[in-house]
Amino acid sequence: MSSGANIGRLLCKRSLFVTLLGVFAPITLSVAESLDSTATQSEQALVNEQPQQPKIESKVVSSETQQAIDREFVQDVLKVNDAFDPLSAISWLERLARQTSRLNYEVSFVLNIPGKDTQPFLWRHAKIDDSTQIEQLSLLNGPGFENIRVNDVVSVFQPGYPPYSVYGNAIDGPIPYALLHEPEQLQMSYQFLLVGRNRISGRSAQQIRITSIDKTRYGYHLWLDEETGMLLKLNMHGLDGKLLQQIQVTQLKIDDNVADVFSQLQRDNLPRVINIVSPPQRKHEWSLTFLPVGMKPVKQDIHQLAITGQVAEYSLFSDGLVNVSVYIQAATGVFQSDVNLNNGANTVHSRTDGKVQVTVVGDIPLITAQLMAKSIEVTN
Repeated sequence: MSSGANIGRLLCKRSLFVTLLGVFAPITLSVAESLDSTATQSEQALVNEQPQQPKIESKVVSSETQQAIDREFVQDVLKVNDAFDPLSAISWLERLARQTSRLNYEVSFVLNIPGKDTQPFLWRHAKIDDSTQIEQLSLLNGPGFENIRVNDVVSVFQPGYPPYSVYGNAIDGPIPYALLHEPEQLQMSYQFLLVGRNRISGRSAQQIRITSIDKTRYGYHLWLDEETGMLLKLNMHGLDGKLLQQIQVTQLKIDDNVADVFSQLQRDNLPRVINIVSPPQRKHEWSLTFLPVGMKPVKQDIHQLAITGQVAEYSLFSDGLVNVSVYIQAATGVFQSDVNLNNGANTVHSRTDGKVQVTVVGDIPLITAQLMAKSIEVTN
């Protein structure tokens, strides 16, 4: 009997108990924001060569044989993981992290944000040998973009910019890094709860709810494939339960032959690595007395704002899923009252006392941004 079937039997035994506990409660809180990239264009200017983007073509596998290909390989990987507990939410997420880095797969998924066009993506990963992993993420609509990772080097191809490479152990995409690679680090900030079983994209799936401990961030619902442990669906909801963003897998193929696709990749033609020199950390003379539980300072420096050209002190805070940027600058007199902007999950809150302008930007609820802005106090 397959591992997915065994897991299903265990989950069925506790389905009535889970229902009686009333775990289908309203969703609250959290998701990650992209890290600040103020220096992107200046870094790309360092690239002298503009190699052509490598062409990688997909091989077609019939739908009748797709789920049967390399099923034994998947089961062998699962057998290695003796610690997997199908009744533990964090164990499911840890299994997702292991499978994401171990399996050879090709995943098609779409990113849906209410009020915006759907974005289709193609995501591939393969272990070529014991020392080489290759990962690819491509946006399939419009001019698109493509990221290719070979071990710890990520090559970025964006329309209108010279291609470049940077050091990194994962591609920065729509799926939060911590969910795919470091879920155990989220336990200081979030609670994980098994909700029940469902059917997603024709596959049996385990549903998990993620909420922040202090209810200051958005919430996730995600569905993981019972057989392979891979992600099938990811919803992000506001404090009111409104859907803010959805990632839906439309095709999942676990197949050792995905490595053959990358045989066409000419690694020597990938752009050279940019040598990025990080500026020294600057210690600001202010701090925040309020931060969401588990959120910590990650970075401090000085930024020149792209729109106004004004210099601002900048701090980046993160809990692993959510990144929040805080800017403090001399008041310009342009804003006489608080400014509140919201674009889906992203919130911008700016306030001034006539002398100093404080701006908080991140994928957090407005009330959280306001509390952070109001908590700033001088430390020297």
